[in-house]
Amino acid sequence: MSWGSGRDAARWRSIEPTDDAIAAIKANPYRLADDVRGIGFKTADQFAQKLGLDPNSPERARAAVRFALYELSHEGHCGCPEDEVVKKTGQLVAMPNEILRAAIAHEIAAHRLVRDVVDGEQWIYLTSLFGCEVGLAAELQRLARTAHHALPAIDVDVALRWVENRLTMELATGQKNALRMICTHPIVVVTGGPGVGKTTLVRSILEIFKAKKLRCVLTAPTGRAAKRLTETTGQTAKTVHRLLEFDPASSDFKRNRKQPLRGDLFVLDEFSMVDVYLGFQFLRAVPDGACVVLVGDVDQLPSVGPGAVLADIIASHTIPVMRLTEVFRQAAKSRIISSAHAINTGRLPDLNQGDAASDFYFIESDEPDAIQRTIVRLVQERIPDRFAMNPLTDIQVLAPMNRSQLGAHNLNKVLQDTLNPADNSPGVEWYGWTFRTGDRVIQTANNYTRDVFNGDLGTVTRINRVDQELIVTFEGRDVVYQFNNLDELALAYVLSIHKSQGSEYPCVVIPLHTQHYMMLQRNLLYTGVTRGKRLVVIVGSRRAFLMAVRRQDTRRRRTALVQRLHVAFS
Repeated sequence: MSWGSGRDAARWRSIEPTDDAIAAIKANPYRLADDVRGIGFKTADQFAQKLGLDPNSPERARAAVRFALYELSHEGHCGCPEDEVVKKTGQLVAMPNEILRAAIAHEIAAHRLVRDVVDGEQWIYLTSLFGCEVGLAAELQRLARTAHHALPAIDVDVALRWVENRLTMELATGQKNALRMICTHPIVVVTGGPGVGKTTLVRSILEIFKAKKLRCVLTAPTGRAAKRLTETTGQTAKTVHRLLEFDPASSDFKRNRKQPLRGDLFVLDEFSMVDVYLGFQFLRAVPDGACVVLVGDVDQLPSVGPGAVLADIIASHTIPVMRLTEVFRQAAKSRIISSAHAINTGRLPDLNQGDAASDFYFIESDEPDAIQRTIVRLVQERIPDRFAMNPLTDIQVLAPMNRSQLGAHNLNKVLQDTLNPADNSPGVEWYGWTFRTGDRVIQTANNYTRDVFNGDLGTVTRINRVDQELIVTFEGRDVVYQFNNLDELALAYVLSIHKSQGSEYPCVVIPLHTQHYMMLQRNLLYTGVTRGKRLVVIVGSRRAFLMAVRRQDTRRRRTALVQRLHVAFS
């Protein structure tokens, strides 16, 4: 029997099944999707069809239901009404509804799915996601109801004057109110857009707590966000996974309710990126009596994973929330910040070129070919020449989507051929990419063995064809990849805006065209613009720009966290 070719063949070569295992797989090929990493439902289903299994078999229906819920979780949903789950599964496999409902009942009895009533409607959850959503609400309630014993008796007014003197600046009214709240409540959410002083607020919190000899712990969802938090506060920040001591062997965290973290103040930055799973894992490891500050911009894109945790917590009105709105005078001079705030309120920013010192530009162009050529010139010549920026380290192109001529995939290949052509390095081809020495790349999955994580940016520094190895340098550290592990890497001359969350770049270039119609939404454009630190250049059509500003993402993620918080706090 042929096991296929390419990526599938590489998976199968790593498996040496026994006779009993082969018999079990032939009896129920859908076990492959559960037991073998990298083998999904669709591959297992193709194998089952080749074996001639009944297309209406109970095994197929059960696997299809679970797959439908996995697909829904990838769209951001925690659970879904049962009728919608049946409908989506039927669209995937064209099976009768009664068979699918029987499959749901079987999976519930096997504790792989959970049925729960949400607003009078029966919802179906993957068991793991149900546990995370229920657990997240319970942990928030625990922390909010625990006596705030982290701070000793403190005169908040004195502390405010002291920290202003310490930082040699006057805090805004919103920042002072936030500090009062944090000094008197065990858990607080701080949100707000760019330039409103979230970083200064965090520094102020740290100064007050450290002055009281208290242990302060800083964390963020990604390595790049943690690094930025370290740079802005001067205190070491870890990713949530590292802080919780993720154990690859057990695929679980060592820090939890039984073995909590140690600390008095916990600041979790870029909280908009936190999904229901990571939020639960973090909060359950926070010890009783600690102070927790959750910092994030609720108007940015929601987490890639399931849930809308920050938005749901704010909407529930169960946890104290401080929304900072006052843009600081220095920040208000930046056209990046003024444009971002305009976009966030549904207004078209000033698209005039501005003066030579401007940090925000819009270059109008309607044709995809012209937009592509302009982006190449900007990255290769115009921005480096005018702003003294390195195209390989300072300039990041952010695309609204991966597909299309102006999507991340195609533009990556175009910019690679421009900035690092094949005559410089022949490269190695793998999984649709060609990697060359000097290429900018991104890690696309967490790899605890190599100590590199999803979103880490690096540079290919050496290709060893004899040993079939490619070496990538991340922040001065060399990481070795076997050629058959290169599916963890992708080119990073261009990233999707989703992939850029939690990061800042000296310069951001964004293509904007009606080709991106499905993704032209306000929070996407807002997120992209706020990634630029010193310069943002948008190249595209005015029509697409206006469309993105006017269109709000009205798709509601299916979560019940708001309702669960209301119950927990009632």
